[in-house]
Amino acid sequence: MVSRARSRSVSSGRGSARRRTDAKPLRLLIVAGARPNFMKVAPLLRAFRARPDRFEARLVHTGQHYDEQMSDVFFQDLEIPLPDIHLGVGSGSHAAQTARIMEAFERVAASERPDWVVVVGDVNSTLACSVVAAKMSPPVRVAHVEAGLRSGDRTMPEEVNRIVTDALSDLLFTTSPDADRNLAAEGVAKRKVHRVGNVMIDTLRRFLARADSSDVMARLGIAPPFGLLTLHRPSNVDDSQALRRIVAALEAISRDIPILFPVHPRTLKMIESLGVDMPVGAGASGLRLVDPLGYLDFLHLQKRARLILTDSGGIQEEASILGVPCLTLRENTERPITVTRGTNRLVGSDTAKIVAAARRILRAPAPRTRPIPLWDGKAAARIAAVFARLG
Repeated sequence: MVSRARSRSVSSGRGSARRRTDAKPLRLLIVAGARPNFMKVAPLLRAFRARPDRFEARLVHTGQHYDEQMSDVFFQDLEIPLPDIHLGVGSGSHAAQTARIMEAFERVAASERPDWVVVVGDVNSTLACSVVAAKMSPPVRVAHVEAGLRSGDRTMPEEVNRIVTDALSDLLFTTSPDADRNLAAEGVAKRKVHRVGNVMIDTLRRFLARADSSDVMARLGIAPPFGLLTLHRPSNVDDSQALRRIVAALEAISRDIPILFPVHPRTLKMIESLGVDMPVGAGASGLRLVDPLGYLDFLHLQKRARLILTDSGGIQEEASILGVPCLTLRENTERPITVTRGTNRLVGSDTAKIVAAARRILRAPAPRTRPIPLWDGKAAARIAAVFARLG
């Protein structure tokens, strides 16, 4: 356990980048809670643990996603060591889940006495652990990886999580110029902000060759051309009218190209509870529902898809790097660079708009993309370099 005196010496001067006076490694608690987090913490852990003289990095898994299909398989695929600390909070409403994470993480932070809490992305675990760290006595400094993303839509729970986490953070690591501008507009001091690139793309570039060898298409009995679908946001799957509009679009598109749908457990539950009939087909066309896939299998399919339909933020980014046309089933995105430089197009839940956009893609060659600066597989190394300068 780190002594209280040491914790005070590194936690005072909140927001500053003062060099530490001792030679001990920085103690970092890296928080992951849900499936989108795992691709982001994997390169961070590698970068920090490659420098044991500078960093003592411990992984805290909150258990926000807790079943094997949605969590454990990602640890195997991404070569993430077993978590040092597992909170096991499970599912629940946003309020209940956030409260359980805060209660459990407060005990961990009090025991571990970290120099920094490092959070990634925009899930409930990100918000909860940031609030706990900021309210410790003395406060524990917070670093937010993937800071500054904004959709402008505060009805999205993730948008609230982003705004609050960034307001509490002492270091803010951004992926793109628009994120820098968002933080500046919110009054975040420039000295706190470091544009480093995209750690999720670190993972994609590291594992792409391995994903190429996956036999997932043979196992699923599918071959190109095919479309790939993901759907999980409450605005789409909890709203019966929005879900029915999307399903009607899928029914039309699946007459032209088969669509593979690795279905999120919660999404399947909502489809069944709302009584929405899915246009599941047999043979060459139709929509095919399968269980959630591991990272390597899904990456293999993404690279080979003719078209991706999604409401996921990370998949917008991955599709842009892979050069695969992507239709985002949302009215907004916190990742506008995927629209301006990548392959992404926003189509919302309007049936006619989705179908028209998909058919334009199917008639045309894959779109040309422009390289996105710093999305080069080295973002985690840049983050570690910033921390190394602190001590």
